[in-house]
Amino acid sequence: MALVVQKYGGTSVADLDRIRHVADRVAAGRALGNDLVVVVSAMAGETNRLLGLAHQISKTPDMREMDSLASTGEQVSAALVAMTIQALGGKAKSLLGHQVRITTDNAFTKARIHNIDNSKLLATVQGGDIAVVAGFQGIDADGNITTLGRGGSDTTAVAIAAAINADVCEIYTDVDGVYTTDPNICPAARKIERISYEEMLELASLGAKVLQIRSVEVAMKYGVPVHVRTSFSDKPGTMVVGEEGLEAVVVAGLAYDKGEAKVQLVGVSDRPGVVAKIFSLLAEKNVSVDMIIQSPSRGGGNSTDVTFTVAKTDLARVTDLIESQAKEFGATVEYDPDIVKVSVVGLGMRSHAGVAAKVFGLLAGEGINIQAISTSEIKISCIVAAKYTELAIRTLHEGLGLDKSTVVEQ
Repeated sequence: MALVVQKYGGTSVADLDRIRHVADRVAAGRALGNDLVVVVSAMAGETNRLLGLAHQISKTPDMREMDSLASTGEQVSAALVAMTIQALGGKAKSLLGHQVRITTDNAFTKARIHNIDNSKLLATVQGGDIAVVAGFQGIDADGNITTLGRGGSDTTAVAIAAAINADVCEIYTDVDGVYTTDPNICPAARKIERISYEEMLELASLGAKVLQIRSVEVAMKYGVPVHVRTSFSDKPGTMVVGEEGLEAVVVAGLAYDKGEAKVQLVGVSDRPGVVAKIFSLLAEKNVSVDMIIQSPSRGGGNSTDVTFTVAKTDLARVTDLIESQAKEFGATVEYDPDIVKVSVVGLGMRSHAGVAAKVFGLLAGEGINIQAISTSEIKISCIVAAKYTELAIRTLHEGLGLDKSTVVEQ
């Protein structure tokens, strides 16, 4: 008998038929003798509908009230799933964030979990009930309802698994595991049987949408085994685990992100403090910067060019900030929103030389110009023109051997 946390996403509880399917799966797990905590998202599209109502009332709705509104989607799902399990003859009890006592900070719409009181959950399962928990929500020190941001139910599930020392956290989604890259772009993409927390964290942060980044951070911190699988099949998915026992492959997967834009300041005065002021301005407005390159100015003289990338959603704010200061920096500003960040991830890159050279060579062979590069021990990211997204992904996937059922050391 095991203690299992299962999380079902919006597509898995999209309507009553799918909720019945979830209840059948949960009942089957209980019949095996497992104790179960089930975490559910809102029904597919419901959160967008609720937020849309708020924005019809106000262009800038109050964030506290937004959380109070958005959290109701998960409340509906939890109650319906519990009722359906009961209708099948099982015992189930729905619990909201404040009933579990998932305490968070007060950063409305993007709160972070501080603590989970495991006593209510353990008492529920030890009493023979299946605990059905509304994901995505918690409560702050003042008793206000908070939400954890998009994809927050993943974080709820993994944090609960850590709090109750569950044997595994199963994340049920509309895909059947983690793939070497996006199968919609590269038909040769393969499902990965096991992947490390670090690799999954990099892939999630670089554009892979299978798991929310914060859920992977929590899993890695507390050593929670995570099984990513689909609710539409009984086939095993992908296990996200520690490094021990993993096959020593060089590259685990590829990710891409079209959500960034490039900003280039040309002819910045090359004197101490100027670059610091540029990025201090952005930091003051909570604009996150990704890749940064500084190089001698193409215009020559005592100046430099500074290139960086930001989220496209922040580009309008960045434009206002930078344009107003460009003269002080002695610079002109250029923008390019038509870029994509293509990334190669793998633990094996730590001990294998030449991966970067191979990546650059593969892209060059297809005439794809690299505009910027960022690296870590287990990641290489390149900025290229967005029009080359599919070509770059397919070229790297084949060239790095990810299309093979067994990836050999390179």
